[in-house]
Amino acid sequence: MISKKAKEIPPFIVMDVMEEAQKLERMGEHIIHLEVGEPDFDTPECINEAGYRAICDGKTHYTHSMGLIELREAVAEDYWKKYRVKVSPEQILVTSGTSPAMLLLFSALLEEGDEVILSNPYYPCYPNIIRFVDGIPVFVKVLEEEAFQYLPEMIEEKLSLKVKGIMINSPSNPTGNVMSAERMKKISEFSPFILSDEIYHGLVYEGEAHSILEFTDHAFVINGFSKLYAMTGWRLGYLIAPKEFIRPMQKLQQNLFISASSFGQWGALVGLKEAEKDIQKMRDTYDQRRRFLIPRLRELGFGITVEPTGAFYTLANAKRFSNDSYRLAFDILKEAKVGVAPGIDFGTNAEGYLRFCYANSLENIAEGMNRLERYLKKYRA
Repeated sequence: MISKKAKEIPPFIVMDVMEEAQKLERMGEHIIHLEVGEPDFDTPECINEAGYRAICDGKTHYTHSMGLIELREAVAEDYWKKYRVKVSPEQILVTSGTSPAMLLLFSALLEEGDEVILSNPYYPCYPNIIRFVDGIPVFVKVLEEEAFQYLPEMIEEKLSLKVKGIMINSPSNPTGNVMSAERMKKISEFSPFILSDEIYHGLVYEGEAHSILEFTDHAFVINGFSKLYAMTGWRLGYLIAPKEFIRPMQKLQQNLFISASSFGQWGALVGLKEAEKDIQKMRDTYDQRRRFLIPRLRELGFGITVEPTGAFYTLANAKRFSNDSYRLAFDILKEAKVGVAPGIDFGTNAEGYLRFCYANSLENIAEGMNRLERYLKKYRA
């Protein structure tokens, strides 16, 4: 018999959309992909060369289960340079992407029935992994006019002795919004651990992103190389954690994953030190696309109350067209040949919305919007 956990874990709907789009492409259709949050850029050459050199030099064996010490030292240096926070390399655990990092974190933090506070909308994998380790996600319905971000009093209402952590994600997936330092500081004052997903740090176009470690050391940080360094397929992330959690998570890592990719770590090390010009070019290009997409979506009748200033997403209100975002997204894919993410994938509070990802060329985004315009004229008629 298939286990209850395997049967009941929800699908990641964005991936279902992408896989249906790929099926259509195999049938000869041309699809504009605005659904999956993956950089369309190649990995910077300096990283590729470092990974290739590592392979040629025979650096293809297991590393320390916590990751290369050189990489952990470089991550610590990076957090000092960007945020002026002191992190020991012994507080850093390198993982095979941020999803394994979440699995290690929630496994080490939660007993059966323990709770984690999440905003709604949220990144779909958060509650799925929390439930997988027998924890309970507790949702806070955040408001569109507040950029889908917590009001501190909303969190306070949900606090109990069962709450072990408060999850924050800035810049946010699916909204692209960036949390202010003031709001982050206020949230950091609550007693549970703060779990901060910082994977989109470095992709901010107005203002700046802050690390939770600027405000408290009673926190876990999830970060990695997939988004900023265009390294999604390299599968490399890391956790920064209070020291008492490192050994338990290291033991989990040893049993579940052994270690992250060896040559991938050598590539990431060079990326931290040498890829800034490549990152700046990607960041400028994303910003150009953002400035094109938002007004174009508004022209088409989508609602965007607070303009996103980070990551590469916007969560647009599509309720004037449909309150069934799943059906709408798949119909847009079928009829307009444009992949978009249905809001329901990101929580009940995102139903009636669509997430658009602008990690695609300006030419493709423009064509996607033209196709969507033709679709909506037909749909409304």
